Amino acid sequence: MPRLGSALILAPAVLLLLVWGGWPFTLLILATAVAILWEWLTMTAARPRVGLLVVGGGTLAAGALMLAIRPPSAAIGLVLLGMVAMTLVARGGRQLRPWSPAGLFYASAFLVPVLVLRADEMLGLLAVLWLLAVVWSTDIAAYFCGRLMGGPKLWPRVSPNKTWSGAIGGTLFGTLAGVLTLSVAGVSSLWFAAPVALVASIVSQGGDLFESAMKRHFGVKDSSRLIPGHGGLMDRLDGFIAAAAFALLVGILRNPAAPAVGLLVW
Repeated sequence: MPRLGSALILAPAVLLLLVWGGWPFTLLILATAVAILWEWLTMTAARPRVGLLVVGGGTLAAGALMLAIRPPSAAIGLVLLGMVAMTLVARGGRQLRPWSPAGLFYASAFLVPVLVLRADEMLGLLAVLWLLAVVWSTDIAAYFCGRLMGGPKLWPRVSPNKTWSGAIGGTLFGTLAGVLTLSVAGVSSLWFAAPVALVASIVSQGGDLFESAMKRHFGVKDSSRLIPGHGGLMDRLDGFIAAAAFALLVGILRNPAAPAVGLLVW
């Protein structure tokens, strides 16, 4: 019940702010990115946590502001400088120190793609809705297909509950959700965009496995307890972060001036 209740509250709120756009949506994404950074620093036992959060959070805030007035390359350059600053601030052994700036990179991999894609005046809203449709459908279908069909485990050492049947079912339904989203929106090149949805679905599952491997490495069950029944934001957004980074890369490579168009129109 807590899991269902959290979903019923958060999903409509996120969709409402996504449609609204502008600074309300930017503030939501910024707050989420800072929370992701905090979870990362907590999970990795980074020190000094408050100092690193101030440096990283300040970098994320400056990056969000810069995205509103400069091309994405400027914000990416700022993030790289922030990673250097966090490396200098971090304390601990050689094995611990690199995890802190990696947290800023991870949080930025959520912040930058979502804000850049949403800012596209032509298809920005559709691009983020398409991403949500692909990732949410992948997650839901992977869970139920894995439960119903069972079979060989996907990667038992990292995530004992995931199966190949779940991964394949998630990919199929995630791809179908991407195609249906573009079809409803009237995008004529939806069949050419279907392979992109398929790869985005696979990448999102890779992001899920990456976070599972991180949690296993650091011996934690959830990234935090921010969301009742779900764990932390990293637990819910791991697949979305990977898929969003992939989507932005495709969009910029195909159309640097309008990444959302480059992602969806083929």
